[in-house]
Amino acid sequence: MFPEWVNLPLMFVLLTFGTGVVVAADKFYFRKRRTPALDGEIQLPVIVDVSQAFFPLLLVILVLRSFVFEPYRIPSESMLPTLLIGDFVVVSKSSYGLRLPVTNTKIFDTGKPKRGEVVVFRKPGSPNINFIKRVIGIPGDRISYRDHVLTVNGQRTVLTPAGRFSNERNDGAMFGEQFDDDGHTILVQRPYTAPFDTVVEEGCYFMMGDNRDNSSDSRVIGCVPEENLVGRATRVWMSWQLWDMPRWSRIGDKIQ
Repeated sequence: MFPEWVNLPLMFVLLTFGTGVVVAADKFYFRKRRTPALDGEIQLPVIVDVSQAFFPLLLVILVLRSFVFEPYRIPSESMLPTLLIGDFVVVSKSSYGLRLPVTNTKIFDTGKPKRGEVVVFRKPGSPNINFIKRVIGIPGDRISYRDHVLTVNGQRTVLTPAGRFSNERNDGAMFGEQFDDDGHTILVQRPYTAPFDTVVEEGCYFMMGDNRDNSSDSRVIGCVPEENLVGRATRVWMSWQLWDMPRWSRIGDKIQ
């Protein structure tokens, strides 16, 4: 994990641009003026040698991270039982539009988030921090949450008992939650939760964690602006925590 102040997109852009400038300057200017050594070989300056080695790799990473997919590690338990701490997920960067790195300017629209999708987004007010939650409300939706029952536009979700979940820090009942065409599992740990009602603003999305009593989501941070969306979480590609064995059975799991 990187510190909050590290802007990874900006770092990759600067490194790619810098190494690219060095490679181009050497190819079109300095190489012709370089004097061969006594044995006839041309010794490249260290900065040129390093830039030639890393520029292609940095360029590929920048393109993939910006327009195709981005890896994301689950840092908290807010999405239990769907996602565990230490899960590494694939985030599809093309799901909600192609954006330029750093400026996040949308250059091509490819779709909008749907209710029930699991989305990675930049935290409102802290753009260097990424969160992962589930889309509960789209622009214009009226959201109500009472006694752990979610109501969207007057339609109550259907909860089906799905056993219990327990680990060192969490213990509660699991329920299958069904609304629209989406079905997923949530975790309920407290007998009471503060009710709320809201209408999702235009250009925003209402997000909630599946660990409903232990999630800093739109009930706390407010709705998420469309320009803060990073992409849709699709699959678990690795699940591992330091000092533990990998969770082999979770690798490749589709995120629902």
